[in-house]
Amino acid sequence: MEHKAGYVNIIGNPNVGKSTLMNALIGQKLSIITHKAQTTRHRILGILNEKEYQIVFSDTPGVIDPAYKLQENMMNFVYSAFQDADVLVYMIEVGEKGLKDQKLFERLKKTSVPVLMLLNKIDLAEQDFVEQEMERWGAELPNAELLPISALNNFNLDVIKEKLVEMLPVSPPYYDKDAITDKSERFFIEEIIREKILKHYKKEIPYSVQIEVEEFFEEEDIIKIRAIIYVMRESQKGIIIGHKGMGLKRIGTEARRDIERMLDKKVFLATPVKVKKNWRNDNQQLKKFGYE
Repeated sequence: MEHKAGYVNIIGNPNVGKSTLMNALIGQKLSIITHKAQTTRHRILGILNEKEYQIVFSDTPGVIDPAYKLQENMMNFVYSAFQDADVLVYMIEVGEKGLKDQKLFERLKKTSVPVLMLLNKIDLAEQDFVEQEMERWGAELPNAELLPISALNNFNLDVIKEKLVEMLPVSPPYYDKDAITDKSERFFIEEIIREKILKHYKKEIPYSVQIEVEEFFEEEDIIKIRAIIYVMRESQKGIIIGHKGMGLKRIGTEARRDIERMLDKKVFLATPVKVKKNWRNDNQQLKKFGYE
């Protein structure tokens, strides 16, 4: 068998299971996962390597109607998924009405790129309803191959891999066969901290936060990390820190444990909170934080 390789870009509405799917297919956690919309802000590559193929998965932010520049840039990551895809995975969930961007859906209908449509969360619905949904989506997007799946329960994941390998072009690998992502350790440290904030804070707080690893010093027995938590207002700083610093202590403790597991080494983590007003609408700051 000739070696196959290509970019498989995953798109869909928020919370349909895109990150869960990529993590399951790769076999380890790369994208953070929460029940909140807009958990994924970047386009994150996850690379699956086998002797006969290399699949470069791309997890993208959920499709939304942007309200500020950060969200506009997040949507640019989604649009870019059309430009370099060898296969597009359009992920939907049972009962969903359609993409929140109708122009994007029309583009999906007309694309010459092979499309694999995955109907996710079938474990949460009756069999008859799943069959109705399969029929409806088959008519909506007749150019796509359609599979029912449960990313959370690993149902049909082997079938997805087989289908994707069939759809990929013959090509040498794009990345070293030992690579699993294009992102740095610093990026994943920032994401781990942000995940804890998404988990423990409500309303606007998680969407006003940006993390930046300012210092990363590796010593013989310990890694010392200083990661700044930026918020937009002074009042948000107080909420993050919490009564007697307990909120920030909880975030730091949970994040440190995950970072130690990732790096396989003892970690000292400092997480000062600073105010950076209106960073979500500041092009210079967005560029600095990697939203390009």
